[in-house]
Amino acid sequence: MRILIDATERQVAKLDALAGRERRSRAAVIRSAIDDYIKRQERQAVEDGFGLWGRGADGLAYQQKVRGEW
Repeated sequence: MRILIDATERQVAKLDALAGRERRSRAAVIRSAIDDYIKRQERQAVEDGFGLWGRGADGLAYQQKVRGEW
């Protein structure tokens, strides 16, 4: 699939330099960068899910309180 993006001349020049060093096409470098970005975002979403109780919250105290309401 093709995607149209706007990039500055500086970004394109740096992409071209990176692609030259790695002996890959500019498109391959961009695809790799997109994959890395997506992985970081997915990892962050998982990490954000941990600790939903918040820092320092006592899960056991909450559990005992809720069970005490029965």
